[in-house]
Amino acid sequence: MMQMPDHTRPLKIGTRGSKLALAQAHETRDRLAAAHGLPTDAFQIVIIKTTGDRITDRPLKEIGGKGLFTREIEDALLAGQIDIAVHSMKDMPTIQPEGLVIDCLLPREDVRDAFVSPNYASIPDLPAGTVVGTSSLRRRAQLAHRRPDLHLVEFRGNVQTRLQKLDEGVAAATFLAMAGLSRLGMPHVARNAIDPAEMLPAVAQGAIGVERRRDDEMATSLLAPIHHVGTGYRVTAERAFLARLDGSCQTPIAGLAEIRDDRLLLRGEILRPDGSAAISGHREGTLGEGTPMGADLAEELLGRAGDGFFDHH
Repeated sequence: MMQMPDHTRPLKIGTRGSKLALAQAHETRDRLAAAHGLPTDAFQIVIIKTTGDRITDRPLKEIGGKGLFTREIEDALLAGQIDIAVHSMKDMPTIQPEGLVIDCLLPREDVRDAFVSPNYASIPDLPAGTVVGTSSLRRRAQLAHRRPDLHLVEFRGNVQTRLQKLDEGVAAATFLAMAGLSRLGMPHVARNAIDPAEMLPAVAQGAIGVERRRDDEMATSLLAPIHHVGTGYRVTAERAFLARLDGSCQTPIAGLAEIRDDRLLLRGEILRPDGSAAISGHREGTLGEGTPMGADLAEELLGRAGDGFFDHH
């Protein structure tokens, strides 16, 4: 029989220290405890500070892109200091370090972007010249594409920091993920949730992934029953799309897979960083075809974009 974790030898769950990251780690712990009939003290949440958390005054692309919120956590996982790691999948590079795997995804939350503003109800309500803050290249490009008359500024920090910046008048509006607001118990903060047809979300937005060491049998068997199969199919397709586009932080990319009548529907979009052009497309297939669908859609968009697409500034 496999040794189960208990309060003397708890399973260590690694996470970032933000309120949202902790909410996600607690959700993972609670699902594991419920699935295996274990008390919560059989699990220990370990907070790991990442480069992305430490450097908050510069755009992510200047300090190295996506791995900034994951590298230190993955190092701790490889070193055996933690047993599993909980991540927002939209922060994850498409390639895991040798020896690590993510094959457990929690049921996906609301995928939509939230429009947040003290004074305006929606994007169309924003007067020309209004200052909008966002640290997301994708949201910035999508907004610039639709509303080139707005003034976009860099806006980094956790949910609480960004809301404070709005209160202080640094910007009149910003965007957050509905999933994050829901998990923080703050869905009321959103003035409205933006329909994906209007603003396609980030790849894997609203999805939580649990990473483990490939050869760790205990973690493997503990995580298997909490994996949400439908979320897995969707995120696989979206991340295959992202992987083929390289998904560096420099390219605004959006993608969303949905399941309807046992079919997988994938939509994807690439934009010029300044929003001057956007190219989108879609694919449909069986649930298991996410990987080729994602790669194929990416190839189509790259072909339609041509060589000079991303050089235009």
